[in-house]
Amino acid sequence: MPYFDAASSAPLHPVAREALLAALDEGWADPARLYREGRRARLLLDAARETAAEAVGCRPDELVITPSGTRAVHTGVAGALAGRRRVGSRLVHSAVEHSSVLHAAEAHEAAGGTVAVVGCDRTGRVAAGEFAAALSPDTALAVLQSANHEVGTEQPVAEAAEACREAGVPLLVDAAQSLAWGPVEGAWSLLTGSAHKWGGPAGVGLLAVRKGTRFAHQGPADERESGRAPGFENIPAVVAAAASLRAVRAEAAAEAARLRGLVDRIRSRVPELVPDVAVVGDPVRRLPHLVTFSCLYVDGETLLHALDRAGFSVSSGSSCTSSTLTPSHVLKAMGVLSEGNVRVSLPAGTAEADVDRFLAVLPDAVAGIREQLGAPARPARAPEGAAGEVVVDALGARCPVPVIELAKAVAEVPVGTTVTVLSDDEVAALDIPAWCWTQGQEYLGEAPEPRERGAAYVVRRRV
Repeated sequence: MPYFDAASSAPLHPVAREALLAALDEGWADPARLYREGRRARLLLDAARETAAEAVGCRPDELVITPSGTRAVHTGVAGALAGRRRVGSRLVHSAVEHSSVLHAAEAHEAAGGTVAVVGCDRTGRVAAGEFAAALSPDTALAVLQSANHEVGTEQPVAEAAEACREAGVPLLVDAAQSLAWGPVEGAWSLLTGSAHKWGGPAGVGLLAVRKGTRFAHQGPADERESGRAPGFENIPAVVAAAASLRAVRAEAAAEAARLRGLVDRIRSRVPELVPDVAVVGDPVRRLPHLVTFSCLYVDGETLLHALDRAGFSVSSGSSCTSSTLTPSHVLKAMGVLSEGNVRVSLPAGTAEADVDRFLAVLPDAVAGIREQLGAPARPARAPEGAAGEVVVDALGARCPVPVIELAKAVAEVPVGTTVTVLSDDEVAALDIPAWCWTQGQEYLGEAPEPRERGAAYVVRRRV
């Protein structure tokens, strides 16, 4: 069964498996002890730290092993903010950061700090100039991902790091999605990573804090990991994480080129095979293995189940899934369609035949769901007649029904007619403007009159 969700968690790399099994026999003792077993464990831990530090691009004594990538982010953000509390309490981050950053920002704000969020364009890319402009004198820390976890867009980290250096602000880079493909360029101050994203075992995170960066660990002090990650290290897992990172880096150039070709095929073929599909994310400056697209008039959860039954494991940022009732904050910040969203992230070794079979399966899966939901076909021409106004009551309906009802109404009215959609599904605020953008219609905004329930979204037919 083809597994196409490596961005969530990559399959365990063979090197990681071998290293893990070998280290189970040698790395079980306390590395802080001076007897033989402890010294052996310490040697394994130190060697793994050196290997990982080389891949990250920092000194071994700058690298802390944490219990997860999320913990690395939380520890890094809290420690850097506390270390610079005399400067100010302002935290700057992009609107498309991983949820671990957003949760850390929420905690900081709840404690009395301030947070500034920098937006992005429709590809999910943050403008370096806008990021630099957000760095005020009271900024204690800035955070920017190296590449987006949902749409694959690479961020201008080197430019942001230079702006932060000039402003005297440390930059924390969340490199969870990109470390497998190469080191992060630029003069960053802190960096985080997560082993299960590159084929290492889960439960191992990396936090690099470069020398000269003010840092004050929050929480009880501990004698391990420079006091920054309390608790006994899982040495076999750390060894496997470091070994697999070195292994994937050795394969990265060739595998990136191969997977980029497969992803390019998906990016180009999906819109040809499936009508009314928007491929999102930067088409050029992106991770080599990841592509995301959204299908109009499709329930995201139903589509994922259909693909699962066909033998493909993919993920989604759609609001119409069992894990969330709101659209992905990334898609929302980008202003793109969220319904029927599919993220395909290919693990190393993905066969060309599996991609071809996915492209063969997808059209029927989407067509079947659209038929079940009564989705409209795009009209060849607008009906004649005088322009007027139509109201569509979609109160109580959830995505993608409000957009389907809008599309049906627009198909039946002359050019110039306004269609007002009444909806209490908050996803409509994202998907109706996105639908207009993809279909060439004019979104006029929400009606100004307050309503007891939901909102009124006004669209004018242009084509």
